Amino acid sequence: MTVSEARKVRIGLIGAGGIAGAHVAGFRRNPDTVEFAAIADPVRESAEKRRGDDEGVRIYADYREMIAAGGLDAVDICLPHHLHAEAVIAAADAGLHVLCEKPLCLTLDEAEAIAAAVERNGVTVMCAHNQLFQPAVAAAKELVESGALGRVFEVRTTYSFFNDFTVESMGWRAQAATAGGGELIDTGYHPLYLLQHFAGGTPVEVAAMLSRHRLEFMEGEDSAQVLVRYDNGVVGHVTTSWAYEPAVGTEKFSLVGENGSLSSDGTTLISRVRGQEPVTATFEPVHEFAAEVAHFAECILEGRRPIQTHVEGIDVLGVILAAYESATTGSVAPVRAVERSAAV
Repeated sequence: MTVSEARKVRIGLIGAGGIAGAHVAGFRRNPDTVEFAAIADPVRESAEKRRGDDEGVRIYADYREMIAAGGLDAVDICLPHHLHAEAVIAAADAGLHVLCEKPLCLTLDEAEAIAAAVERNGVTVMCAHNQLFQPAVAAAKELVESGALGRVFEVRTTYSFFNDFTVESMGWRAQAATAGGGELIDTGYHPLYLLQHFAGGTPVEVAAMLSRHRLEFMEGEDSAQVLVRYDNGVVGHVTTSWAYEPAVGTEKFSLVGENGSLSSDGTTLISRVRGQEPVTATFEPVHEFAAEVAHFAECILEGRRPIQTHVEGIDVLGVILAAYESATTGSVAPVRAVERSAAV
């Protein structure tokens, strides 16, 4: 039975670590469009924890065995960063659609291989950028696309918090080889994909300063400030950290256009068109992962392009790699081009 005939997307989860719990909660909240069909993790206890009481969810020690067993339409990848690319490509080559946790991959070579796999197999790869599903983000994007603020000049995004990681609890994230870097390629990925979402162009150059303020046991940075120029003229600024909480009043995102501006703390959105009084809207929180999974399933069932595919994932990776180059050389670094197919 095809996915269109079933009207449900049969998903296999790859990786049963911490973030997988949020993804499983997203599956459970979408019973009309999603079937949680299987899970693969080498630690049986972890897989059983994610399966819960649903004995219908098949468990495998290796995701390759899960893919080979069939009965899936898509996979959801929740592995450590350095394992993403191989799993994405294996799933795509089996004709499966992919929802992949951030970052999409770690190198431009991996990005090119993923783009090639998408092109030759005609599958959809959606980046699991959960913060795009916050109501304030959606409302801001709608306002920008309405043209009310005119041409966008500047976007700022912030995502900082006091992280109580220890050497033991940090695990693979403490090593650059498995994490791909430090905080910027991990938590810093969130404000970067928000920046990409609002900027609306392709990133072309980056200037960055990286710091290790507090988490000295890390190989990579625990904080970053990044400037990005896009091909449409938009300039973006990202501040992100595991070392400290932001100052009171710091926005989660803000945007300035030729006719006005907007700013949000993630819950409230304040917008102002020049010559008019400010408008404030407050939104109730949603289960971002449930909304993310719902969107993924609907796009697969209806043949639509997801909100952000591998294309945006590669753009964000390009900014991160350019930021690392900039911080190392002390200069503005170009965002390296990648041969990519158009997203389906």
